[in-house]
Amino acid sequence: MFRNAPWLVLLFYCIFLMPYSITISGVAYNVPSWLRATLGFSVPVAANFSEIVRGAIGSIPKGQWEAAEALGYSRSVTLFRIILPQCITRMLPPWMNLYALLITATPLASIVGVEEALARTQAAVQSEAQASFLIPMYVTLLVMFFLYTYPISCISNAIERRFRTV
Repeated sequence: MFRNAPWLVLLFYCIFLMPYSITISGVAYNVPSWLRATLGFSVPVAANFSEIVRGAIGSIPKGQWEAAEALGYSRSVTLFRIILPQCITRMLPPWMNLYALLITATPLASIVGVEEALARTQAAVQSEAQASFLIPMYVTLLVMFFLYTYPISCISNAIERRFRTV
């Protein structure tokens, strides 16, 4: 259900339906909007993450499970020592893609009032009220996103090369 739900809808639910404060032992604690937004993003990411794991496990030939059973391995030992190590190479590219999608989706939080990079850039552009700042500010933001996601892509490629089978 959460994997196919729009991220913005889940974000709205978490921002507006979660309590703004929680009382524990008579002490009220405020729940900051960034924490509610983080939970809003965590729900679809966790659902997609688990679907990636499920798909990778399902892609391992049934003969691997049968061979481990024939050798007397328990189901949990088979999963953690035989199946999951083979799944790493299959799960890594979609995990990195999901992480990059999450990073590029964070500006959605500005729609519900959470301060983040896009909202701060918009505020800076509006405060100066000069059209000449518009392009440089957004190019700077684009460069910041690139500088954050490009190393992730490089690391992902390096890890994929390391685990690549011939």
